[in-house]
Amino acid sequence: AMFKQHRKGVATMAIKKHAVLLSLLFAIAACAPVDTANTPAPIGEKQAKMLAKELKGKVAGAPVNCISSTHHYDPIRISDDMLLYRVSGRLVYQNKLRGICNGLTRDDDIIVTETFGSQYCRGDIIRLVDRMSGFPGGFCSLGEFTPYRKDDSVAANEE
Repeated sequence: AMFKQHRKGVATMAIKKHAVLLSLLFAIAACAPVDTANTPAPIGEKQAKMLAKELKGKVAGAPVNCISSTHHYDPIRISDDMLLYRVSGRLVYQNKLRGICNGLTRDDDIIVTETFGSQYCRGDIIRLVDRMSGFPGGFCSLGEFTPYRKDDSVAANEE
C-alpha cells in the first residue's frame, strides 16, 4: 500500500512539472518576435493627431528600459504597437511594443499590465480584457520607453 501511495505522489509531481513547463513556454512565446509580414495597421487620423499633440514641442531622449509605475499612468493608445505614457505636460514616454497587439486601439478593452515591482519595464506583459464580458484578449510585451521632454528653447523659438 505504501508503494502505491508513493507512485501516486510521483505521478502528481510529474503532472505539476508539466503544467509549470507549459506555463513557462506560453510566457516565452508571448515575448517572441512577431512575424514581420504581420505589420500593424497604419495610424488613423485621430491617433496621428493625438500623437502630434502629445509630442509637440518635445524632444526625444535616450530610451530607457523601465519607468516608475507609481504615477498610475493611463496609457494612450496610438496604434497596435505603440502606447504613450503621459507623466506631465512636460514629459511623455513612447513605448513601441515588442510586437503587434491586435485590438489595442479599440477602447472597449481594458489594458492590464503585469509588473514585477514598482516599475513598468521592457518585457513586462500587458493583456487586454474585454470591458463588457471580462474575457481575456491579446497579450503583448512592452518595449523600451523613449522619453519626450518639453524643450523650452523650441517653445521660445515658436513665439
